[in-house]
Amino acid sequence: MKLRTVMRCCALAGLAATLAVAAPAQSKPGHLLPVCAAGAASTKAPTGPAGVRSPAACRVAGRVLESAGPARNLRRSAPLAVTPSGYHHLGAGTSGEWGGVSGRIEVVDGTVRARSYDFVASRFMVKRDLGGGNIAWLEAGWAETGWAGDGQQHIYTFNTNSKTWQFYDQYAIKPGDRVWLDLHTDAGGVWQAWLWWANRWNLLTAQKLPVGASGYVEQYVEVHVDPGSASRIDVPPVTVDNVQLRPAGGGSAQYWRADVGTLTGDMTTQRLGGFCLDWVNRYDTWTAGNCPGGLLGGVAPQPPRQPVPGNAEEAVGLRPGRHPVARPVARPVPVARPVARPAARPVARPERQPTRRPAR
Repeated sequence: MKLRTVMRCCALAGLAATLAVAAPAQSKPGHLLPVCAAGAASTKAPTGPAGVRSPAACRVAGRVLESAGPARNLRRSAPLAVTPSGYHHLGAGTSGEWGGVSGRIEVVDGTVRARSYDFVASRFMVKRDLGGGNIAWLEAGWAETGWAGDGQQHIYTFNTNSKTWQFYDQYAIKPGDRVWLDLHTDAGGVWQAWLWWANRWNLLTAQKLPVGASGYVEQYVEVHVDPGSASRIDVPPVTVDNVQLRPAGGGSAQYWRADVGTLTGDMTTQRLGGFCLDWVNRYDTWTAGNCPGGLLGGVAPQPPRQPVPGNAEEAVGLRPGRHPVARPVARPVPVARPVARPAARPVARPERQPTRRPAR
């Protein structure tokens, strides 16, 4: 079954020329957690599910960059007619509602052009279509953008309360790293995004969203090429594994396997963009990125790999290195404070930003 993609709207006109300090809207869960101390990347897999009761759980603090960059410095390169402009989505979404999603995502280095609205992101999302063209969602993952970070990869979140990208540079990531992320709600429609860092769960943000106690889940590698400035964007294969879904209403998480109602995109359309997706073990272990040989379109399908038995973790002898697919678009960078304050609104925000739209 195909999933229609609603491309995020890009209001690419003027953006504020400075970075604004902001406190993202924050709901109660986590406000009593200790602030996360500085630490190194985790050296082992999570020992249990994310949540305010998980051992040594903490909340992020410090400055969080919100997307806000100067439009006049963004350049438009001569089109190379290789990667079509706009959005490219590689992954899947659920056809039913779930209470959360978690998994591990590999970080890679894409050829994102500086001072552009190009980006590459790998993320999980939970969302709900409210009707009338309105979609509420929370997403978390890593991203490399042309308007922030000088070619670096960042842990990020995006939610429809603040409508800005939030970059968490407290967590230094690099190509080849694999990061564990968790999105879920405990109760009351407050959705939380967690990162496993320093061998404990770090709460990135908690948002009261009109999604409800369950929502539709996505797992995607997403590529965006600045409209009107087509260029070749290379994305080394990204491995996503250990993907699990939390049942709506509670209960033990289960691997996202073939018995879960799942929506995927058109493989031909993906290949025409020069990208391929390989379901190593539907749908909890997969890779996505450049097609073999980096060819644009016409790539012969690769023979499917044998499903990996048992825990998806075993599948990751694979090298380390947004259907509602349309999610918000690139934002320039606002800077947030500790997420732990309930109901804090951004103090300042770029006057105009590119906006994301999740897919339908």
